Amino acid sequence: MANTLIRNGTVVTAHETKAADVLIEGERIKEVRAGIPPDSAATIIDAAGMYVMPGGIDAHTHLDMPFGGTNSADDFETGTRAAAFGGTTCIVDFAIQARGTRMRDALDTWWKKAEGRACIDYGLHMIVTDLGACGLEDMDDMVNEGVASFKLFMAYPNVLMVDDATIFKALSRTAKNGALICMHAENGSVIDVLIARALAEGKTAPIYHALTRPPRAESEAVHRAIAMAEIAGVPVYIVHLTSEDALHEVREARDRGLPAFAETCPQYLLLSIEELERPNFEGAKYVFTPPLRPKEHQPKLWDGLKHDHLQVVSTDHCPFCFADQKILGKDDFTKIPNGGPGIENRLQLIHHYGVNSGKLSLNRFVEITSTAPARIFGMYPRKGEIAPGSDADLVIWDPNAAYTISAKTHHMRVDYSMFEGFACRGNARTVLSRGEVIVDGNRFLGKPGRGRYLKRAARGGAWK
Repeated sequence: MANTLIRNGTVVTAHETKAADVLIEGERIKEVRAGIPPDSAATIIDAAGMYVMPGGIDAHTHLDMPFGGTNSADDFETGTRAAAFGGTTCIVDFAIQARGTRMRDALDTWWKKAEGRACIDYGLHMIVTDLGACGLEDMDDMVNEGVASFKLFMAYPNVLMVDDATIFKALSRTAKNGALICMHAENGSVIDVLIARALAEGKTAPIYHALTRPPRAESEAVHRAIAMAEIAGVPVYIVHLTSEDALHEVREARDRGLPAFAETCPQYLLLSIEELERPNFEGAKYVFTPPLRPKEHQPKLWDGLKHDHLQVVSTDHCPFCFADQKILGKDDFTKIPNGGPGIENRLQLIHHYGVNSGKLSLNRFVEITSTAPARIFGMYPRKGEIAPGSDADLVIWDPNAAYTISAKTHHMRVDYSMFEGFACRGNARTVLSRGEVIVDGNRFLGKPGRGRYLKRAARGGAWK
């Protein structure tokens, strides 16, 4: 592959902003400095007036995921293509271990889902539902395969939820194999009782999905997850944190010096519980777990991002079409497939409503959308950085591009947008994945199957 030179742009990383050119040799960055001679490369990309940023990393997606008798609407081809249009060049998706099976079976299944389809590089977390007789050894095997993180559920009894003993065993094992445990933190047992009460009272509308999963059910579980990790002497990562109550638990732990990490998502920063009250069953479009919260939680989450109490913004992208999938729960909110689309719009939303509004610096924007997930999930400095030797995963970002989010123009394979009509200033103009231009304006130049599986590094003692 011939060299490519990105000239005249402003390079923005998590730690600095500077005028510099970026020389790419093959799939990797060779040099970053001002004044690289134009004859250094066969291909020149002019980035005047643009930011040159590391490609976004979405560490929480669910592509082609089975749920409630259906599958999420985006597969690895459509989902990763949509991600690329939004400036995301790497994802970490979730393989799901079925109860009574080995983790290797799940890994093989998800590799097959991605093979020949992924347009950008991808890693995999492993959702653990059954440690059984061989589960701890299975975890070690997964780490050797580059699956350096495991997700456990404290919610969805009899489906995904595991008990505290299982959680503690898994946490303890990571002290030896260096992996990271990701926790879906809600008190599933209590929530189940609240759901049963609601249904018995004839409360079946989408709003009751949120009302039966109160913020305290989240914060209690976050507290418990951090406590178990502290006893085990290992880090823990809380996925899709939604509320001030839960954020308080993470902040308190970090103030005590514990390696507690957490992410939130654009929907929790910009949407509220009121969305679930939309008429004509439209509220089902906003049914995902944990649920949306009252608006007063939003400024607390933005503040958490600014001050590093929250480290990452991911999407939890898990789309289900309204017309033929969400409708499955028309008479019972518990049968509404849980999830929403967002993989394409993360950078647009966080740049506009974070950076443009003064809530976040430009460098912090890069950190929470790229560099921090790369560090936390064992991909740095190959991903999430603009430096010699790093993969040439780059976004040429037009900070002044006007864009209105709409299902009519997005590339996700779903018939609605959670952010329909949201106006943003700032958008990806050109996207490179390992040195190859895969998005140029409105054109997709990549191809299915070019994305590679990433073997991620376990961190072990580096967390302490």
